[in-house]
Amino acid sequence: MADSDLLDKLVSLAKRRGYIFQSSEIYGGTGSVWDYGPLGVELKRNVKDAWWRSMVHERDDIEGLDAAILMHPRVWEASGHVEEFTDPLVECRNCHRRFREDTLQAEGGTAEMANLRCPACGVTGQWTEPRQFNLMFRTHMGPVEGEGSVVYLRPETAQGIYVNFLNVQSTARQRVPFGIAQIGKAFRNEITPGNFTFRTREFEQMEMQFFVEPGSDPEWFERWREARMRWMLEDAGLSADRLRYHPHEKLAHYASAAGDIEFFFGGTIGDAGWGEIEGIHNRTDFDLRRHQEYSGKRLDYIDPGTQKRFLPYIIETSAGADRVTLAVLADGYREEQVEGETRVVLGLKPSLAPLKTGVFPLVKKDGMPERATRIHQELRRQGIQSFYDEAGAIG
Repeated sequence: MADSDLLDKLVSLAKRRGYIFQSSEIYGGTGSVWDYGPLGVELKRNVKDAWWRSMVHERDDIEGLDAAILMHPRVWEASGHVEEFTDPLVECRNCHRRFREDTLQAEGGTAEMANLRCPACGVTGQWTEPRQFNLMFRTHMGPVEGEGSVVYLRPETAQGIYVNFLNVQSTARQRVPFGIAQIGKAFRNEITPGNFTFRTREFEQMEMQFFVEPGSDPEWFERWREARMRWMLEDAGLSADRLRYHPHEKLAHYASAAGDIEFFFGGTIGDAGWGEIEGIHNRTDFDLRRHQEYSGKRLDYIDPGTQKRFLPYIIETSAGADRVTLAVLADGYREEQVEGETRVVLGLKPSLAPLKTGVFPLVKKDGMPERATRIHQELRRQGIQSFYDEAGAIG
């Protein structure tokens, strides 16, 4: 099912069944911030565990990392985020709502702002001049607020991997090619977030940076592109006809090749219903070179066999844990007609399902509830998520 109101149905189902709630709902909610309920947190954890198992536990050439959210502000100068991590912002002079200029132009089918209506109030052509809006959340570290105490909530987890490249390589005794994987929160002050958990200001990334010798990077890019598509099909269990790989026509300043794995959500998400759930990028040596320049520390690698010294190129795979979880929910949602009534069914891949077993005693006598309870408790002790319910017992 991929109709235009699928997200509305998922929002309703997610709240009703304890998957996802609006954050701070009793206060009217916080814009595009969501809390995962009892079933949602288990589903998302299973998605992350499947990714971690595939990336780290099943491979000898990838190590794990958990880098801090707060980093030295120079990290973000080196990465380009302070100067370049911006979106063009315009404001409607009539209702004072703010939007991304490029989004309005794409949806309106024209670059002429004078011909574009405000999505909020409907007035045409009343726009301010665009200005660049930095998407990083800025705060202060310590008791004194000033330019010397500025820090940022990280907008991506990747930079924590890059600055730890040699720490991980030397302590894990890895040789290039090898990778570093991380799952963690990131924050972006999006101008126009929305579409449920697809675009939010606080989200969780599953990122892996694979360090390779220059010249071998095109081959490794293709290998990881194929591997990530295979993971989406086999481990995440997403339908093949709702997945596609979309190469970037315009590359970021750091990339020599890039593309997205997209899932068909339908509705207003992305490109005619297709939305990115993972990006694969050949970042060349841009990141290590910049951090070497800004920190003054050498980050090049010496091959122990050839004694060749080089800055590795980086192949990045960057998946959104929230987006993959949303794709799993969307892919599993279906409606069935049973005796003239519509029944909602959520069919999830068993390894990702938040509950694995259900224990239901048929009668409330002859020691059946006690026996069923013992089975339920033993399942949970074995790490198997089990649900117990005797409300439907018949006597």
